[in-house]
Amino acid sequence: MIVIVLMALSCTSSDKKKPIDSDIEDTSIEVKIAAVPKIDLEQANRLAQLPIHCIQTEYPNKLNQTIGSEADLKTPRELHPAFYGCFDWHSAVHGHWSLVSLLKQFPEMDLADDAKRMLLENMSEAHIDAEVNYFFGQYNTSFERTYGWAWLLKLAEELHTWDDPLARTLEDQLQPLTNLIVEKYLEFLPKLNYPIRVGEHPNTAFGLSFAYDYAITVGNEELSQLIEQRAKDFYMNDDNCPLSWEPSGFDFLSPCLEEAALMKRVLPKETFQKWLNDFLPQLKHKTFSLETGKVSDRTDGKLVHLDGVNFSRAWSLNEIARDLSAYAHLQNVANKHINYSLPSIVGDSYEGGHWLGSFAIYALNSVDRD
Repeated sequence: MIVIVLMALSCTSSDKKKPIDSDIEDTSIEVKIAAVPKIDLEQANRLAQLPIHCIQTEYPNKLNQTIGSEADLKTPRELHPAFYGCFDWHSAVHGHWSLVSLLKQFPEMDLADDAKRMLLENMSEAHIDAEVNYFFGQYNTSFERTYGWAWLLKLAEELHTWDDPLARTLEDQLQPLTNLIVEKYLEFLPKLNYPIRVGEHPNTAFGLSFAYDYAITVGNEELSQLIEQRAKDFYMNDDNCPLSWEPSGFDFLSPCLEEAALMKRVLPKETFQKWLNDFLPQLKHKTFSLETGKVSDRTDGKLVHLDGVNFSRAWSLNEIARDLSAYAHLQNVANKHINYSLPSIVGDSYEGGHWLGSFAIYALNSVDRD
């Protein structure tokens, strides 16, 4: 009798360790089709208010600075004359990216003149030189690694692909800082033995994705090849990512989906599909769903991160689905995530307004509108 009980317990314990059979799909589930969000002139006018309001707003400010002596005690604008606004350096950088992205798509938007003036004022040659010099401070070599680095290269990429005289001026003036960030990636990535898999700023997959986009766009083979190799080193043998554990309390990135979106970039299509079937097998089902991150208090700077996770999930899902018909249904899941958070980010607390506009714009840009 005791033997029988032990065998039963053993079977139960063993069953719990087995992954869910991802080949079984409940076809009785009704999938509701979400409205396809779009970025048009009206939406651009609305979203442009966020970076316009913050890229020259010095306070409140979180410097993320290591103090070496009293000489380091300076105002945000003295330390970072280009990217002093929007509460912190990386948000200032992607606030500038937001304006470039919107101007490129909607040159007739209401705040176009203000946006151009601010971009020229902030990203002057002298200001960018000061930003470069900051990284050579004794305690600043790893400043904003790699989240801020990634957004800086995304800004450089956006300028590079904008056919406008203003873009050429801004790209040229930004180039010394762009070059420095590229050098920092080339120096750092060979030293990184393990990927960082959190749902916030240090996430390695996110940092590699944006840097890879830049490298491919400008034809930097050294950087793109290094990222391809490091992505395979870090992630090629991963399987059964625990998507059900996400999001954590104040994630704004999805560790599982950011990784999948990176591997979509660096792997051949057939190799990626095989890898994805091992890594996130549930994604292939037409009835796949993912509950949006729920925000309980948008005045809380951490809790509002969950609006960000909705936008970043959306752009990752759209990247995974692009050109893969078997995963086209993921676009509907992405749309639901955008639609949940988009109505709340304009006119809300500065805690979200200083950065969420960029996430919304990037998510909207990822939507397939064909």
